[in-house]
Amino acid sequence: MKHKVNFIRTLFFAFVLVFLACDATKPSTAKDPETEAKIDNLLMQMTLEEKIGQMNQLSFWGINDDVKEAVRSGSIGSLLNIIDPKQGNTLQKIAMEESRLGIPLIYGRDVIHGFKTMFPIPLGQAATFNPETIREGAAVAAAEARSAGIHWTFAPMLDISRDGRWGRIAESMGEDPYLTGVMGAAMVRGFQGENLANSTSIAACVKHFFGYGAAEAGKDYNSTNIPPALMRNVYLQGYKAAIEAGAATVMTAFNDNDGVPASGNRFLLCNILRDEWKFDGFVVSDWASIPEMINHGFAANAKEAALRAANAGVDMDMMGMAYPQQLAKLVKEGKVSQTVIDDAVRNILRIKFRMGLFDNPYTDTSAPSVFYAESHLATAKKTAEESVVLLKNANQTLPFTDKVKTLALIGPLADAPHDQMGTWTFDGDKNKTITPLAALQTAYGNNVKVLYEKGLAYSRDLSTAAFAKALQTAHQADVVVAVVGEEAIMSGEAHSLADISLKGAQKALIQELKKAGKPLVMVVMAGRPLTIGDELEAADAVLYAFHPGTMGGPAIADLLFGKAVPSGKLPVTFPKEVGQIPVYYNHNSSGRPANKTETLLYDIPLEASQTSLGNTGYHLDAGFDPLFPFGFGLSYTTFEYSNIRLSDTKIKTFGSIDVTAQLKNTGNYDATEVVQLYVRDITGSIARPVRELKSFKRVVLKAGESQDVTFTLASDDLAFWGIDLKRIVEPGAFKLWVGGNSDATLEADFEIVE
Repeated sequence: MKHKVNFIRTLFFAFVLVFLACDATKPSTAKDPETEAKIDNLLMQMTLEEKIGQMNQLSFWGINDDVKEAVRSGSIGSLLNIIDPKQGNTLQKIAMEESRLGIPLIYGRDVIHGFKTMFPIPLGQAATFNPETIREGAAVAAAEARSAGIHWTFAPMLDISRDGRWGRIAESMGEDPYLTGVMGAAMVRGFQGENLANSTSIAACVKHFFGYGAAEAGKDYNSTNIPPALMRNVYLQGYKAAIEAGAATVMTAFNDNDGVPASGNRFLLCNILRDEWKFDGFVVSDWASIPEMINHGFAANAKEAALRAANAGVDMDMMGMAYPQQLAKLVKEGKVSQTVIDDAVRNILRIKFRMGLFDNPYTDTSAPSVFYAESHLATAKKTAEESVVLLKNANQTLPFTDKVKTLALIGPLADAPHDQMGTWTFDGDKNKTITPLAALQTAYGNNVKVLYEKGLAYSRDLSTAAFAKALQTAHQADVVVAVVGEEAIMSGEAHSLADISLKGAQKALIQELKKAGKPLVMVVMAGRPLTIGDELEAADAVLYAFHPGTMGGPAIADLLFGKAVPSGKLPVTFPKEVGQIPVYYNHNSSGRPANKTETLLYDIPLEASQTSLGNTGYHLDAGFDPLFPFGFGLSYTTFEYSNIRLSDTKIKTFGSIDVTAQLKNTGNYDATEVVQLYVRDITGSIARPVRELKSFKRVVLKAGESQDVTFTLASDDLAFWGIDLKRIVEPGAFKLWVGGNSDATLEADFEIVE
């Protein structure tokens, strides 16, 4: 009886999913008629097995007779992780010259924040608030990767990340949908260049579609429950911006949302991605995520998983083996239509043609190496400088002046070249990494004596045996720089944490170094926001560097001594403690928002009545605010915002206004400020966030200089998806703020009128 039920269940799903399958044949103005004709010509010649081969992606483990035969027979369309261009050329030659139809392979690799020259992790790149810097870095990564025979990277990751416990927050652009979209689009443009067929371009892959960053409890691969309006208004924005920037491919997520795994979600892949957004590239599953739908309880077996994925619109199966083993049977049984197969192959071939692989399938192995080129290192250093966030600078501890003659450099991350590169650095060479120790000795060692002690062998080290020597070293110095944080392995995929405080004995090390009575600067290298309240109080100054990559050391050294001035801003809210999570600035207001004057835990009188505390929404022990708000970041100078004015206080439903504020550098250093514009829709048909970032600009000012900064705010910028899931611009009252973070106080009012 059970077998009969399963058969009926599978047949029912086959009927429904075929009926609802994606229609990828709809005309698109982006499609080249000549290319489409070539694709159609190939499809007419291909056998079913050859078509399924194009939909099959395997990881490369070396060249042997089996791999050669698989390529020769056309049963592989893509390979992962070939980083030797000679081996890539060998297999590509078989595909081009020995396979029946001469269809090239496409080679993929995780080039997440650099290939050889490592840039700051994406979360750090987002802290630059500089899309041009992001584009330049992605272009460097593309040039280095393409020279090694890599055609395709699995980035950018545009999952909105509101939970620092989630290890993959390191790969994200943070918590804000607007910032995520701007930075994600810039990364796509950097990877792909002006033409995918260029020898310095690689195809981007927008991931993870969708919602992966909202995994419950910050636990990797976990379920998400994102309702439709929130999906539209927050979680899809970044992906859409990257698709509009021309991203060639999309990757499905591991998670299920509301019970539907992403690799089987026809609504996402067909209705939204294809029909609404007109995406005409191809969709690849994440690693084995198609058969993992069995674990989800969404498919009974590999055959049903392949059925669901194919009919949902997943074009390529990454290391799942479900397509090569099951699709032919499903087609013959009429459960997956030939049209579904043809559409998937058409999407894959389209990208191969756009990449010029049919005409130029091979990598020039005689070309000079571009790895670690001086211009690449310079770009990486610039990015690292812009990514570092100054969180505290009491008594103008930084930058160091010529009064500093001896510097004590202490901590497990002060000379950790591997860990400084951060997560997802498969190809970075730690021997090319310049650490803070090396940079300080090289650039400043002639004028400053650098005393170095690790204090801890690594970030998780619990031994305090070296503390005495570290404290002794601190006593000998004019200033102490403690470099702490996380090893690279502590963030990234499958590296979620329930506790995001400093690990090992690092907290104790900071307190020990404070005993020296010297100015204490804490530099944090990490892959996530950490709960560092106690350490923040102990330190005189704090620089936060989301794993800064190959050139992180020179960037930090120049920031310490004032050759560079911090301009980074936090792309995520920093919690005081993990119990505040999820904590993010663009939340809705409750019916009883806290007014920040309520009684806290240790101020509650004994035997107080139940309603004595005001009955508003806050934590008795953590208070009202996070440790640092989104967009926060100090400078060595100070900035003053004033004189906000609007070109009009009314915006018509298809109009715009200009918002202008005066920014003045009131300090002693030339510096860059990231000016941010936030808006609140006071009353809507659904509750709207208390603030939303709508624009930002990096403004460079000399000491004492003033400048008017103007933003154009259009009515469409204020549109949202309503309760009926239609995108609307609603008339009504709005408030806006201009300032240096999401707690900006310079405000103005306006309204939208019909």
